[in-house]
Amino acid sequence: MSEQSPHKRRWFMRFVVVVCVLLVLLVGAVIVVRREYEMNLKPVSTLETQKLVTVPEGASVPEIAKDLKDAGLIRQTWAFEWYVRSHELRDSLKAGTYSFSPSQSIPDIAGIISKGEVATDLVTILPGKRLDQVRASLINSGFRPAEVDEALKPENYTNHPALVDKPAAANLEGYLYPESFQKTSDTTARQIIRSSLDEMQKRLTPELRTALTKQGLTVHEGVTLASIIDSEVGNPQDKPIVAQVFLKRLRAGMKLESDPTAVYGSVLANKSPSLTFESPYNTYLHAGLPPGPIANVTDSALKAVAGPAQTDYLYFVAGDDGKTYFSSSLQEHQALTQQHCKHLCQ
Repeated sequence: MSEQSPHKRRWFMRFVVVVCVLLVLLVGAVIVVRREYEMNLKPVSTLETQKLVTVPEGASVPEIAKDLKDAGLIRQTWAFEWYVRSHELRDSLKAGTYSFSPSQSIPDIAGIISKGEVATDLVTILPGKRLDQVRASLINSGFRPAEVDEALKPENYTNHPALVDKPAAANLEGYLYPESFQKTSDTTARQIIRSSLDEMQKRLTPELRTALTKQGLTVHEGVTLASIIDSEVGNPQDKPIVAQVFLKRLRAGMKLESDPTAVYGSVLANKSPSLTFESPYNTYLHAGLPPGPIANVTDSALKAVAGPAQTDYLYFVAGDDGKTYFSSSLQEHQALTQQHCKHLCQ
């Protein structure tokens, strides 16, 4: 066998050197990323100040990470997401209001959320909850059922500014703003309800009320539409687009065809959740908005109704991947549904 030529030997040596250099760079990069990751797992500071963070039902890991970062409780959102993913905690994270301090590490914070160790000195009204669910939550917080039922009577708050646009016969559905409230041994259920209404009034600013009327809605109709939007999508960026879809359908005389409204009507009648149950709330069967809100609302949904996106969309579908897919025609909508909603749409 003939020996390799000097040229081939030089080329081979250069190849070996390049591979070695790349391996060294790769190992170095891994070490740097690992050190950066471990650094970002550490507490933000030594401060023991307690901060409240509410994890909504169905919140995604990036949404939870953003709330923690905005509260100054973690260094980087990607480090929290990476930790949750690598430790397979995504499906263990539980909704609720938690009390954290900047002195806690990401492993500490993620562990508390995954165990559902909510703050015990708080009463939390979670977003997207019906009035009966709020009632159950108050009872679970230690208030007597009779006291809660009395506190939920709207006539106790006839002069509250948050309720000036509520029809006289309507209950408090949709008007109890989701928030956490401090609870002591002397706190009454009525105080919690009034505090929640106070929070709602902070969102129903004169500017927002004016913006709702410019969309052709009363304030009560605006709250109703916001409750539907909150029940349809959780991503704040999607809400103005969904608001535009529903407003365009209302103006075109099209039915809203919103699943949560149909389900609400059946649940309200003590029936199993159904899209075909006959009720005034079923927007598959009836045109226009339902008689009132179907759950409480968030600030982002109210602002979405007041300032909807400018689009030509008439349809949307929530995909199995958690994303919302919008379309302008029924044909496109059906194609997107078939492509992205194989499980949720069954």
